[in-house]
Amino acid sequence: MKPFTVKTVLILIVVLTAVVCLLPTFFNCWPHKKINLGLDLQGGMHLVLEVQNIKAVEAEVERTIQEIKKEIRNEGVKHLGISRLNDNSILAKFQGDKNKSGFETVLSKNFKNLITQRPQTSNNIISFKLALPEKEVASIKKMATEQALETIRNRIDEFGVSEPDIRIQGENRILLQLPGIKDPERAKSLIGKTAQLTFQLVDDDADVNLALKGTPPVGDEVLYQNKYNPASGTSTKIPFLIKKRVLLDGSLLTDARVEFDQFQQPQVGIEFDRKGARIFDRVTGENIHKRLAIVLDQSVYSAPVIQDRIAGGKARITGNFTLNEAKDLAIALRAGSLPAPVNIIEERTVGPTLGSDSIRTGLVSMAVGGLLVILFMAIYYKGSGLIADLALIINIILIGGGLAAFQATLTLPGIAGIILTIGMAVDANVIIYERIREELKSGKTALASVHAGFDRATLTILDANVTTLIAALVLYQFGTGAIKGFAVTLCLGIVASLFTALVLSKNIFDFVLKNKVSSKLSI
Repeated sequence: MKPFTVKTVLILIVVLTAVVCLLPTFFNCWPHKKINLGLDLQGGMHLVLEVQNIKAVEAEVERTIQEIKKEIRNEGVKHLGISRLNDNSILAKFQGDKNKSGFETVLSKNFKNLITQRPQTSNNIISFKLALPEKEVASIKKMATEQALETIRNRIDEFGVSEPDIRIQGENRILLQLPGIKDPERAKSLIGKTAQLTFQLVDDDADVNLALKGTPPVGDEVLYQNKYNPASGTSTKIPFLIKKRVLLDGSLLTDARVEFDQFQQPQVGIEFDRKGARIFDRVTGENIHKRLAIVLDQSVYSAPVIQDRIAGGKARITGNFTLNEAKDLAIALRAGSLPAPVNIIEERTVGPTLGSDSIRTGLVSMAVGGLLVILFMAIYYKGSGLIADLALIINIILIGGGLAAFQATLTLPGIAGIILTIGMAVDANVIIYERIREELKSGKTALASVHAGFDRATLTILDANVTTLIAALVLYQFGTGAIKGFAVTLCLGIVASLFTALVLSKNIFDFVLKNKVSSKLSI
């Protein structure tokens, strides 16, 4: 028999590939990703966020009010006020039968989904109370939580956290586990940033000081700009009288990136899609020599005077940023605004020291368990036991290589999965070896006994491992956190065990017996 058959070469390629993938985890030899460690092994942050999804309902009600006002204005219907009540219902007031019937026509044509109570009349004022259906309210809340999850996931991905665990808990909570986080405060700031970007005109015709003393003019609101003075290290709030009407918002953004001005100060360059560019072109063209406020989360970042029509859909946000602040703002804008504010209701930090202790404990338990199994196999099965031990060591290398190649996350339960795999791998060898012993007792040669033993044990081993693999896949699909970490290593371990027990071990036996390395089978 040739010392290196095609089968032998393929086995060597698989093992060498696993070694190549695994080496960067222990030696900084070439640029390849290492095995990711979970929160319990390398430390990090554990956060539970509560999505204020009632705010999404309030925003939907406000949008509905604006749509109603637009439609009745188009129909020539006059109203005495349309406003949102505390219970998120809508109160609309009219005077005269003509306006009443006109409003009812608008409702029947464009707002059939709204629940309308019987109108009430008092002092010649007709009041309508409208509300969103409960089913729609529940859908908005659910959608807000799901959108918040995706937005936060996008921000975390751009922030550069390896293998974060982000999932919904209950109706309005999101669980985050961020392993290896280096700057917890910056991460929390980025996660909680609503990032609602709007472009609104500054009302320069009214006096902002009078608005601060009394109430702002109808359709205006007072917003502030934080001005930082690097010389004194203090910041001051500058009030602006801003028109409430939003001319353009961040939903039409396609890109946001960090740029530098002529003084090398960081700023954020933004770019709109085709529709946004068209609106921005129109807005700037209609408001030349007026100030356009760039508002983010109800804070004015800048309010430049429009000198000319701006085509192309590009703009800049300035505001005395540090480089990290500009980067985080660009990430938040690219990932999109949160549909509703989020509050951090639970926070835990796992220190790297605790993670190191977990790794040491897990590796010690794996080493002790592996050593006991190796000694048992060598003593009980003699020379054949050494072949099983070699297969076991290669099994562990294959699991590590698989974790590195697929960029899976190794957790403490994952180490438990590897320890379980060690037992399962040896179990397959025990079944095979007992079959080989039976064949030897019947008088067959060593090589014939090995082939018969492997052939008769294969189906039994496949049945046991495939059913376990199915269970592991189900755990991975529906499990979370620690359960998923256990399932990952169990899946890799089962595949590696089947390879080492049925392919690698048999090939070693063939090599030893057919090449006359040993004339007698030690088992």
